[in-house]
Amino acid sequence: MPLILTTPLLMLAAYALGSLMGGLIVARLKGGVNLRASGSGNIGATNALRTQGKAFALAVLVIDVAKGVVAALLLPRLAGAAATPELAYACGAAAVLGHCYPLWHRFQGGKGVATVAGVFAALLPASFPWMLLAFVLVVLLTGTVSLATLAASAAALLHVACFSEQGLFSGAGAFTAAMALLVLVKHRANWARLRAGTEPRFERARLLGRALGLK
Repeated sequence: MPLILTTPLLMLAAYALGSLMGGLIVARLKGGVNLRASGSGNIGATNALRTQGKAFALAVLVIDVAKGVVAALLLPRLAGAAATPELAYACGAAAVLGHCYPLWHRFQGGKGVATVAGVFAALLPASFPWMLLAFVLVVLLTGTVSLATLAASAAALLHVACFSEQGLFSGAGAFTAAMALLVLVKHRANWARLRAGTEPRFERARLLGRALGLK
């Protein structure tokens, strides 16, 4: 099948895969817990951790990360010899968009962070540890997941721009910049709360911040 026909079909499959929300799947398996009616109302792992506990949140996280890995690493292989790095990034981006804007949930999805992380782990493994390090460090300092997410996005963009072979003006660079922008857009309510000083944070995770006497 020509690549021009294969690409839209695989991106559609990746979008459909991304639309399978980990929070909703685990909620059904757990007897119909409604994450949208709990905590922040988000169906991602962070709200699941706040409202349902570690095991529930871990299951949500695993599903949402796995979607990004499968979409970016496995789906493009169905194109056979026509598979390209650009196709892999396109499928990864489609999965993230499916998670953020699922058609069958009235385009009301999650924030896409876990699925983005899955795509990075699959396609940009050299950047992924820097993302993870930035995320963990900011969580330990501030206990604020939204701020840690912004730091992870910035770390990924910086690594691809300055230290990767592809550079910013490449498929990898375009994907990274697009995902960083999407993270900013999806977290705009969090940024408003951060400016107002009302953003929730995990105090128990703020080990480094407390050790340094940060407020």
